[in-house]
Amino acid sequence: MNWRSEHIWIELITGSRKTSNFCWACILFLGSLGFLVVGTSSYLGRNLISVFPSQQIIFFPQGIVMSFYGIAGLFISSYLWCTIAWNVGSGYDQFDRKKGIVCIFRWGFPGINRRIFLRFLMRDIQSIRIEIKEGLYPRRVLYMEIGGQGALPLTGTDENLTPREIEQKAAELAYFLRVPIEVF
Repeated sequence: MNWRSEHIWIELITGSRKTSNFCWACILFLGSLGFLVVGTSSYLGRNLISVFPSQQIIFFPQGIVMSFYGIAGLFISSYLWCTIAWNVGSGYDQFDRKKGIVCIFRWGFPGINRRIFLRFLMRDIQSIRIEIKEGLYPRRVLYMEIGGQGALPLTGTDENLTPREIEQKAAELAYFLRVPIEVF
């Protein structure tokens, strides 16, 4: 949900709470749990789940490897679940033409720097920059070029915007901020 008026533009940024992240976290958790159950079954020498016969898998070396993969998968899936729970990367971009201020807010990992809050004056914004890389893994990112500070990404690298959508978004933002557009 984005909100726009004559003087204020607020754009909400989705973080880690995406359907694809939920799917990957579930698949990884269930798969690693299966590996761990098979490894444990081969160690105990009896079937914990009737689908996985433990007599066919010897504990050394197959059972140890499967247990290792199960434990590693559980660590990775717990990392994914934590980023989903903390909603890392979510936030908003606020452009206020009346006050002449740009505010960018993002949630990070827990700790001292969990809240990432940046403020800039609109007069410091030099341009809106579009970076387009085509190929096997196309990448289209929108940046805000700030004088003396460098470029600040406004869209995520995982957002799959078409060239037309990214150009339209850049044109609208550049018109709102009254700055030029650069294409790289």
